[in-house]
Amino acid sequence: MLFRKIFTAIILTASLASCKKIIESEPTHQLDGSTRFTTIEDFDFALTGAYALFRSGNYYGSGSNAFVNLPDMLSDNLNETSESLGNYQTLSTWRYAEDEPNIGATWQAAYRIISQANLLLRDIDNFSATDGGAVNRIKSQALAIRAMVHFDLLRYWAEEYDRNSTKPGIPYITVFDYEQKPPRGTVKETYDHIEADLQQARGLMTSGLDKTINATGKAYIDIQGVNAIMSRVFLYSNQLDSAIKYSTLVINSIPLSTRTNFPNIWTDASTSEVIWSVSFNAGEGRIGDPVYFVPNNRSSYRPNPALITTYDQVNDIRYSSYFQVRSNRLVLSKYLAKAAQVPRPDGITNFKAFRTGEMYLIRAEAYARKGGANEVSALADLNTLRATRIAGFVPGTETGTALINAIALERRKELISEGHRWFDLKRTTKTIIRSSCSVFCTLDPTNRAWTWPLPIAEINANPNILPQNPGY
Repeated sequence: MLFRKIFTAIILTASLASCKKIIESEPTHQLDGSTRFTTIEDFDFALTGAYALFRSGNYYGSGSNAFVNLPDMLSDNLNETSESLGNYQTLSTWRYAEDEPNIGATWQAAYRIISQANLLLRDIDNFSATDGGAVNRIKSQALAIRAMVHFDLLRYWAEEYDRNSTKPGIPYITVFDYEQKPPRGTVKETYDHIEADLQQARGLMTSGLDKTINATGKAYIDIQGVNAIMSRVFLYSNQLDSAIKYSTLVINSIPLSTRTNFPNIWTDASTSEVIWSVSFNAGEGRIGDPVYFVPNNRSSYRPNPALITTYDQVNDIRYSSYFQVRSNRLVLSKYLAKAAQVPRPDGITNFKAFRTGEMYLIRAEAYARKGGANEVSALADLNTLRATRIAGFVPGTETGTALINAIALERRKELISEGHRWFDLKRTTKTIIRSSCSVFCTLDPTNRAWTWPLPIAEINANPNILPQNPGY
């Protein structure tokens, strides 16, 4: 099975000089999973390796960008162009099956990170008596990583997201053992594990750390990162009060960026409103691929014209921050380059996995879905975000269904190419309707494609993982 292939996932780095240096260092070597860590420094090295694995081309890095651009390519935000090489056409036209390579690679990339997290959790409690602060710091991040990645798997491979659903979930792996052949469990059981890991991570982060995790940047998951993950999980699982609670904790701690500073987020000149960011440097991939391949000026997927018309192109700072006209066509340039490289862009920037903008939209949606008097709070959050992004914005007055639709539209505009649109449409059972489209233009909520198939290689190696998802 694919777990067998990832047991060598202990990735070490060359230096422990600082938080920023650790996470931005390129891993230099690997250790076999049979090796036991003998010092707390070994665990720190391996933690760096866990974060480095998020740069995989089938997670946040160049490749399918499974949790960056692909959800927009699969939905109605990005249209394939004549410049495309067709590498991801099977995905974006919903024609995939059990043997789709990119689906198998995404499954493997996610479980490789989980395996790394489990290596971190193995034996670390042996150091509690001598270095409890470091144990809390490392263990809390490993638990948060393990929970978040399992949730990301659930988003693609579960049929539905209801908290107590008895539909098949995904295997929740809590020990490092490449011989295991785990069953899927239910969606409810998967959520049980996710929430338990996140609550334990929060508890460890509030019980005293030996140093500030993000003293010099946003490269690590700290307590606000855990709160943000929980906010997202609770919105999907329809636990609205909890979604409100944890998004509020983030909002109260990390304010929205000003319009002046907002463009600097996307060139890594500022970490304003960034909660957790995955570091990318030269040689570590481009998160803008395959939407806009900067070195060759190739735009394989361009913003849907209907989406573009929803922006105030003069007053909305997101429009100029996200899009540019290059070689006489509009491209999604959100990940064009770091500030120093903008004159000669290379397509390398950090991926902002969680931002305060999303937290406002989570809280607004949760309030709106609760209905009644809560709509006042929902509208207040929506108007706050819109006024922060759009110069001269006149506060909206939406209620009821119009309010729900306005929040959904704002999520579409705010979070393009941050890994959300496909899942937003899936969890709200919407039909995809692509404008300016000639083939593969609509997808009904009942279509099998909303749930990815279990990879055939996994089924062949682990029959316990059945049943396969419907329609495959």
